Amino acid sequence: MYDRTQSLLLRWAAFFLFIQSTILTLSPAVRERTWDVDYRLSHWLGFLAWVGLNILAHRATIKHLPERDPYLLPAASLLSGWGILTIWRLDEEFGIRQSIWFGVSIIFFILALYSRQKIIPLLKRYKYILLSGGLLITALTIVLGTNPLGIGPRLWLGCCGIYFQPSEPLKLLLVIYLSAYFADRINIRLTSLPLLVPTLIVTGLALLLLLVQRDLGTASIFVWIFTISIFIHTGKRRVLLIAGLFLLAVLTIGYFSIDIIHVRVEGWLNPWSDPSGQSYQIVQSLLAVANGGIVGRGIGIGSPLLVPVAISDFIFSAMAEETGLVGTIGLLALVWLILARGLVASLNAMDKFRRYLAAGIVAYLGIQSLLIIGGNLRLLPLTGVTLPFVSYGGSSLLTSYIALFLLIVISSLEDNEPASLQDPKPYTLLAGIIALGFVAVALTSAWWAIVRAPDLLERTDNPRRSIADRYVPRGEMLDRNNQPINITQGKSGTYQRIYLYPDLAPVIGYTHPVYGQAGLEATLDDYLRGLQGNPSSLVWWDHLLYGTPPPGLDVRLSISLALQSKADQLLGGHAGGIVLLNAETGEILIMASHPTYDPNKLSEEGEALAQNPSAPLVNRATQGLYPIGTSTLPLIRAKFGITQPTEPQLSAYYQQLGLDRTPAINLPAGFDALNTSAADLKVSPLQVSLAAALLSHKGIIPTPRIATAVNTPEQGWVILSTQDTPVEVIEPETANNASATFIVEGKSYWSHVGQASVDNEITTWLLAGTLPEWKGTPLVLVVTLEENNIFLANYIGDKILDAALNQ
Repeated sequence: MYDRTQSLLLRWAAFFLFIQSTILTLSPAVRERTWDVDYRLSHWLGFLAWVGLNILAHRATIKHLPERDPYLLPAASLLSGWGILTIWRLDEEFGIRQSIWFGVSIIFFILALYSRQKIIPLLKRYKYILLSGGLLITALTIVLGTNPLGIGPRLWLGCCGIYFQPSEPLKLLLVIYLSAYFADRINIRLTSLPLLVPTLIVTGLALLLLLVQRDLGTASIFVWIFTISIFIHTGKRRVLLIAGLFLLAVLTIGYFSIDIIHVRVEGWLNPWSDPSGQSYQIVQSLLAVANGGIVGRGIGIGSPLLVPVAISDFIFSAMAEETGLVGTIGLLALVWLILARGLVASLNAMDKFRRYLAAGIVAYLGIQSLLIIGGNLRLLPLTGVTLPFVSYGGSSLLTSYIALFLLIVISSLEDNEPASLQDPKPYTLLAGIIALGFVAVALTSAWWAIVRAPDLLERTDNPRRSIADRYVPRGEMLDRNNQPINITQGKSGTYQRIYLYPDLAPVIGYTHPVYGQAGLEATLDDYLRGLQGNPSSLVWWDHLLYGTPPPGLDVRLSISLALQSKADQLLGGHAGGIVLLNAETGEILIMASHPTYDPNKLSEEGEALAQNPSAPLVNRATQGLYPIGTSTLPLIRAKFGITQPTEPQLSAYYQQLGLDRTPAINLPAGFDALNTSAADLKVSPLQVSLAAALLSHKGIIPTPRIATAVNTPEQGWVILSTQDTPVEVIEPETANNASATFIVEGKSYWSHVGQASVDNEITTWLLAGTLPEWKGTPLVLVVTLEENNIFLANYIGDKILDAALNQ
């Protein structure tokens, strides 16, 4: 029965890893959506090595331990295989090394089975020598220590590409020592200081050594191993409380006195304050989990390498990104299966030493797993320990398999009766605490993957969006005559956004891997990326199959490039904004903002543009707020005639005109939220143009429109709905009479120039529009200049309206 169960579980594990290996092989074709790619093949060596070594381990356990627990080896083997394939996917060289270390671990495991009956008694007998030797070897790292990466704590011994971290087996040696020590002393109480002193001294030396090395993660594990060992023996719950308060006190003191603790606690409490600096690791880890969502981006398709040290400290995040919440829950279930079966082995152990040893190993593996996974999810501060059986690291993998060997040997019944157990409550409570920790980790993972994912993935410091844009063509942005404005060029893997009309940059914006998104590229992103407008089934299928959205959709703007280029040429090097819109429909034909910039050169000039005092990144037409001055005289005449309105009357009228709120347009826009009086009001050119439209079209203020249609795969061009409805402010006849007052002689339009002066800075306004009797498209134009230049304002207005009316 035991053999059959273990064999079946190992076959299922092999099948799972075979599917994972196959998907990893095909992932380049899936990512680039073509069969003409270089396929991943090298990881099959790791899979075949895993299969061969597990066949040997399976047969060895059948031969030497026929009545062992049949769940332990398959669960550990699946975790190790999953980790090996993940490491191979992240870095082939480290995948080879991990496969070699896996071979060493399995060979050690098999050889140990031959001496299974002698090893456990020897461990108990030589507990002092073993722990002292472990401490001595660990102490050598202070003098001879190195770091394979060349930077960071020097916690390893070795050279020539072969390194060993003594602190990894030291954890297991401490478990062995404490288990043997307490097994020999039946009546130890918390008040039995003479009996507890030796363990306190030895554990204290180990902690001191680890603190000197600044290996804080391992030090915290030591504290919990010591605490749980005492708790298991005495059954006193206050031991756990004391240990928790002790660690909290150490964390608080360290926060104010030790740099590395301060950095990690600060990154834990407030990672968003420095997402590209000290908190980069944890922020990218959370972004990876969010990017994985429920089912993951797909094996080999995500971007886990954006998380530093993804093969070791953050391997959980790497797996979460590509397998999603489903994968992480599966991983947690496998770890919990090992811990649960370990506790069963502890309760059924034939003597106290084996019972304490199995419980200690469960505590060690469980605590370390919770620390590293909790750190990846910001549930706990980062500690830098490894995930047992999964993370890269020969020392960690070998130690994990030694612990597995001990658990399997202890689980083997061999017709022995379990030792008497007076109080099972400590073991039950230990299981409950660890289970509660795993539930907390699972819920936290779901929180980041589901609840917070939409917000996190929209962050400008999330480079995964730009990586996806390299593999999926982004929709084009077209003018009203289908002339391209922004396009995507290249092929899968090298797609690049090209801006064909750079002068429109403050309006159309940009999408960039470093500087994020702006303008219409940001507000229309869902259409341009294919997330909106495509059938939901297509979006879901592409996300499931490719881990990316479907190809983006083209969006048509109301902008006329012919008129826009005329306006940009006229405005030239003068700072200001121009808006020309259809007074009836609200469609914007021109939206110019100067100074402008070239988004094609954003990589080279982005930092300088952000610091430029002339603010070229700002869309002055919608975000620029200028003193209103005498610009609205035609509008005031339309409402009040030659009568001078009072301040309350004027304020109420400006509210009717919409000058006190943001225009309903899918562009970043502003309004003067701090104005105290109508005379001091600041407005944008877009706000004024919408208000002035009532003079050219029946006293009605239209809803602004700049994105007019999207080209969908099922219905073709679909008109985009507006965000607001037109509002009639004055009677049509009243509007007609007011516009006639400002007719330009010899022209078929009305015009008015006004100015405003604040702090010796003069703003020049021009408002103009077609007359009510005009038979063509009713137009309204607003020109705003950040200078005292009435002549230029009139010149620009005449040239643009002449061109628009003739067109």
